[in-house]
Amino acid sequence: MYLESFSYQEDSVHIDAIVQDLLVRQDEIVDRLCAFLRLPSVSTDPAFAGGMLAAQTFLVDWLKRMGLDNVQLLDGGGHSAVYGAWNGAPGRPTLLIYGHYDVQPPDPLEAWITPPFEPTLRDGRVYARGASDVKGSTAIALETIAAFLKVRGACPVNVKVFLEGEEETNSPSLRAIVEQYRDLLQADGMISADGARAHCEIPTINVGSRGIVEFEISIRTANKDVHSGRYGGAIRNAAHEMARIIASLHDDVGGIAIPGLMAPIPSLDARAETAAFPFDAAAFVTDVGARAHGEQAFSVRERLTLRPALDVNGMWGGYTGFGGKTVIPSTAHAKLSLRTVPGQDSDQVSNALKTHLRAVCPPDVEFSIDDLGTGSGAFSLPTGHPLVLAAKKVLSEATGQEPVLVRLGGSIPITVIFQELLGVQTLMFGFALQDEDIHAPNEFFRLTSLAEGLSAWPRLLEKVGEQSADEFRSMATAAEKG
Repeated sequence: MYLESFSYQEDSVHIDAIVQDLLVRQDEIVDRLCAFLRLPSVSTDPAFAGGMLAAQTFLVDWLKRMGLDNVQLLDGGGHSAVYGAWNGAPGRPTLLIYGHYDVQPPDPLEAWITPPFEPTLRDGRVYARGASDVKGSTAIALETIAAFLKVRGACPVNVKVFLEGEEETNSPSLRAIVEQYRDLLQADGMISADGARAHCEIPTINVGSRGIVEFEISIRTANKDVHSGRYGGAIRNAAHEMARIIASLHDDVGGIAIPGLMAPIPSLDARAETAAFPFDAAAFVTDVGARAHGEQAFSVRERLTLRPALDVNGMWGGYTGFGGKTVIPSTAHAKLSLRTVPGQDSDQVSNALKTHLRAVCPPDVEFSIDDLGTGSGAFSLPTGHPLVLAAKKVLSEATGQEPVLVRLGGSIPITVIFQELLGVQTLMFGFALQDEDIHAPNEFFRLTSLAEGLSAWPRLLEKVGEQSADEFRSMATAAEKG
């Protein structure tokens, strides 16, 4: 038994039976999670195509065995999503249950203490690629549904499970899948297993995330690289010109220096909610050996969650090998990412950035922009939404503390896509924690987090199921109108 920090007061016998069934079967659940983790489902590398197909087969079989109907693969031109439904709660809300089965590449392999696709239990943790992001929390969601159907023979709400296979590559096929299967995916709301907890001791609820726009820019100043002794001081140097372009993006303190990219001032409520989250700004910066930088009118936490961020992700050009090579580079390149916030239109800021880049590039320098097509808008979940209210109730009962509303600095494409195309709002209810080395060697998931999720997810579904579908929709509509 791994449950330590969640201590619910006595609940109804009905829900206790579900939770107890899950908790007494934790060894079995861990074994199934480990089987899931052994599948090398890396979506970005074609060399792992077999692992992706194996994960799809594993999940299709799992959904069928738990008793879901209409289990199938949803194809959008890339890696398919896995779908299954249970619609046996007439008059109750219908919830999409989201997770993803793809994981990041395991490189560098030599930095792993144990092999990334051979799950290892040590120190109360399971170590494997994808353990925290997000197979651990996905397993919690699926085990919860399975327990309801096994013990009670029914779920308190109607569920439609949607397990994506491209989240780690910025969901390039997701929009096509949602548009093609729009009727199949209609729901009153969505609960996502993705979206980690922001604090290990204080309950938090994610109510927003920044969006993202990505570009690669290239410039050319000559037909070829040339000798710096023969041409130095007489012609443009592509690396120099790229440096000037990049330097124009920010002011001296790190604020964005492009008027068209500036966001509205955050609301007082948003700033108050951000301030309520315990956050050691100095430690946050020094933990990675960095120096604070950015808009001086906002706290570090506000800069991370409520303000846009424009970053250079990489720059290259000329000679970068060992030793010297006295050339003047003819080409230079840079990758840029812009994190957007609510109130910013992705197309408008994208165009403003492109206009600025072209304007600051000298007219006799060839300039090109490659739009990587992986953008998504910022997301904001109304704090009065019934999913938020249900999560608050569940987490406050579990911990004896009032949950803190937080916003993510990263981007979650599914939240915006489902909101835009289906009108569905998403509650992120993952149980991963921030320090679990996601995307890095030795990724892990705490077994206590697994147990906490197995206690909280049944109670969340039960709480939502106390409302009729009409009541849920009425509350959601009122929350969205503000």
